[in-house]
Amino acid sequence: MKIALFGYGRMGQLIKEIALAQGHEVPVVIDQKLDHVDLSAIDVAIDFSTPESAFHNISLCAAQSVPVVCGTTGWLDQYEDAVALCSKQGGLLYASNFSIGVNITFRINEILAQMMAYYPVYRASITEIHHTKKLDAPSGTAITLAQGIIDSGQYAQWQLAPNSTNEQDLPISSIREGDVPGTHLVTYQNDIDTIELKHTAHSRQGFAHGAVMAATWLVGKKGVYSMRDIIDNPIKP
Repeated sequence: MKIALFGYGRMGQLIKEIALAQGHEVPVVIDQKLDHVDLSAIDVAIDFSTPESAFHNISLCAAQSVPVVCGTTGWLDQYEDAVALCSKQGGLLYASNFSIGVNITFRINEILAQMMAYYPVYRASITEIHHTKKLDAPSGTAITLAQGIIDSGQYAQWQLAPNSTNEQDLPISSIREGDVPGTHLVTYQNDIDTIELKHTAHSRQGFAHGAVMAATWLVGKKGVYSMRDIIDNPIKP
């Protein structure tokens, strides 16, 4: 598999390292916004660039019918435009988190939320912990977890704690400390007991491995996908 890599920061470098170790090729590495890139020999692109470049890079790929895996955040105001482009040619798989463990946690979270909807005596909350260099809060992963709970009908919206005062608000606590790759905890609690669903990332390797796996899955496909599609239709080992 020949990969074009957009963005060569910490995550981009790790993705390239893992892709090469798995026997793939990365002949194109772009770390700046370019008007044109020749992708004629490329099977799939992976974008971990910047919010200012992501949609532009997706457009370049769509114009050459190259499917793209995108993990860049902060550009989703243009997501529907990207969907319109990639529905006609190329392909797109966007995720806020490519960790296989996290995406399995998303699915368990949805199932748990559907069950807990019958027991409103439990109050749900989310806590996310990340390294101090992560400036946005809450994390995209926490928001996805929150949406999985909101879709069950228990809550109307999420709010950053301690701003959450309404019973229809799902509180999210964001903690920034040390060099924590990412910890997410969903809690259901009442006076009798507590139920917890927790995912702890030990390194950033899982995010990069998931992105390369998503690229392998996306090769040859057209249309718009998510990690949910991979979890429900995994590549057999």
